[in-house]
Amino acid sequence: MKTFAADPKVNKSLRFSIFDGAAYNAMLGFTQDFITPFALALKASTGQIGLLASLPNLALAISQLGSPFVSERLKTRKMFILPVVLVQAFLWLPILLLPQIFDGAGVWWLIVLFTAGSVFGALGNPAWGSMMADLVPAGMRGRYFGTRNKIGGMALLGGFLVGGLVLELSGQQVMIGFSVLLGGAMLFRLASAYFLTRMYEPPSHRCPDKFNPFKELKKLPVSGGGRLSLYVAAMMMATHIAAPFFTVYMLKDLGFSYGAFVIVTASATIFNFLFMGFWGRLADKHGQLKVVRMTSYIIPLVPVLWLGGHSLPYLIAIQAVSGIAWSGFNLASTNLLYESASPERRTRVIALFNALSGLAICAGALLGGLLATRLPEIAGYSFLTLFLLSGLLRGSVVITLLPRIISAGHNRMLIEEHKGSLTAVARPVIAWVISLLMSAGNWIALILQKRMVKFQSPQPEQKRLIEPYPPWPL
Repeated sequence: MKTFAADPKVNKSLRFSIFDGAAYNAMLGFTQDFITPFALALKASTGQIGLLASLPNLALAISQLGSPFVSERLKTRKMFILPVVLVQAFLWLPILLLPQIFDGAGVWWLIVLFTAGSVFGALGNPAWGSMMADLVPAGMRGRYFGTRNKIGGMALLGGFLVGGLVLELSGQQVMIGFSVLLGGAMLFRLASAYFLTRMYEPPSHRCPDKFNPFKELKKLPVSGGGRLSLYVAAMMMATHIAAPFFTVYMLKDLGFSYGAFVIVTASATIFNFLFMGFWGRLADKHGQLKVVRMTSYIIPLVPVLWLGGHSLPYLIAIQAVSGIAWSGFNLASTNLLYESASPERRTRVIALFNALSGLAICAGALLGGLLATRLPEIAGYSFLTLFLLSGLLRGSVVITLLPRIISAGHNRMLIEEHKGSLTAVARPVIAWVISLLMSAGNWIALILQKRMVKFQSPQPEQKRLIEPYPPWPL
């Protein structure tokens, strides 16, 4: 394995962190994209799906504001990280037992328990991020986290593929398949906790003043880290208006089997980890900010492309584009956040970043749940209208808020902006391209709306599947 630091103790800890990330991502592979199918198997409604996607993020966001209060009062950050990780691991057990314990209220208990698990899983993130930023040398962050995320992505994909295979083989006994996935998730999170115990924690930097979330929120518009947090939060809201409903669209409207659903969803994961190393090297060479900019211009196009068709090869291609863009965006925005904050304030900055993103995801998912069944149809599907709306909102966020991050000169981000002359040359060209592509998206939508009339007459349901949603794989 690669050497990431000169200090053997630090290097060993960074290796254990990679194992921790692999185990954590294996847990996500078993659960992240199967919670919505599990809820659908429990007969969840579209509104309940929206709550399942939104409430965990709302609770997570609120809890993040309290995380620095606890972590900064303990002797070490690991004293806070390890207990919350263990609680999240054991919360998978009651979720596993839901089909056996509850009959009609299983979905509501799923929302409650999954929300609690999400909160405990994220409570330690600010302290963990602060510890990792102290461990990883600044000039290696892109490559290290690129490697860590790549290996984690492989574990995520492996867990996801195994999970899809388990559900496909479960046949009519799909609840047994879900039990296997949720039990495996608990074991992998316990393994993640073990690797965390083996990591060395460098001495933490303490802020002299007490944490005041309201005071910190007032500083957001005038700091580089604050502007980045606001930009990412706005992007998350625009994204999650549609994000929870791609699964519903594939399983319910298109009638995909679990196997087809796994293939489409896994495509994004594959390209995500394949390009993680590329984005990491590019970020270390040219700056994290440039990678954020490049990927930001791709992200608005992804949901709009879903309007172009629903064949399996076409959706796989879209997911490939999505995986490439989001891998660079998530990697670079996180590292840029680490660079924008001084070590003693890093826990607080990460907490606020997570809180804003969680609130935005919650608001987006709730809004999407309200709009999903009320929007006019495009080509016979109202979800396509929701995807178009998400793309337009993402584009507006990029156009209006991204320049504010670029022009932020209050801290270290100014250094990122002036590394090389590529930005000055590419900026007007990229802005013109994104404007052109957004216009093309509107043009395509208008054409599809005109075609909708033809689909609605004389047999409006002709394009629908005879079985709109097979409850179990065929």
